[in-house]
Amino acid sequence: MGKSKMARWSGEAQSSPERGSQERDASMDSEKGVVEDRSGLAVDGGLRGGPLRPRRAIPPKMYRIGELVEYSGVSRQTIHNYTTMGLLTESRWSNGGHRLYDETVFERLNQIVELKSQGKSLDYIRKYFLRVDSE
Repeated sequence: MGKSKMARWSGEAQSSPERGSQERDASMDSEKGVVEDRSGLAVDGGLRGGPLRPRRAIPPKMYRIGELVEYSGVSRQTIHNYTTMGLLTESRWSNGGHRLYDETVFERLNQIVELKSQGKSLDYIRKYFLRVDSE
């Protein structure tokens, strides 16, 4: 690889008549291989030398029960009980049969913990969420 290509990929500034204005206006994150043009559109493929193509949207993170336990501090059995009671709802099931929850489950768990700390019963909390979810 020639010196001019090496400088371009390493992100060093270079003034060369052969470089187009689009390249001069582009900034590159060399660790991720992502080029961002002036419009802010990120495109992938810059480091491999292939054609630049738009990135696909990153799908939302789905969490298994074990991850909920790890991040929330609530026990596996409690999450299972809240799910069977209708306090939590799984977003979908994995091909392997695992319940998968989206990010909103953490907010719901925090609300349940807060209501329980105020002395509210699980039956009251269930009715509260039925009322809130129907609005």
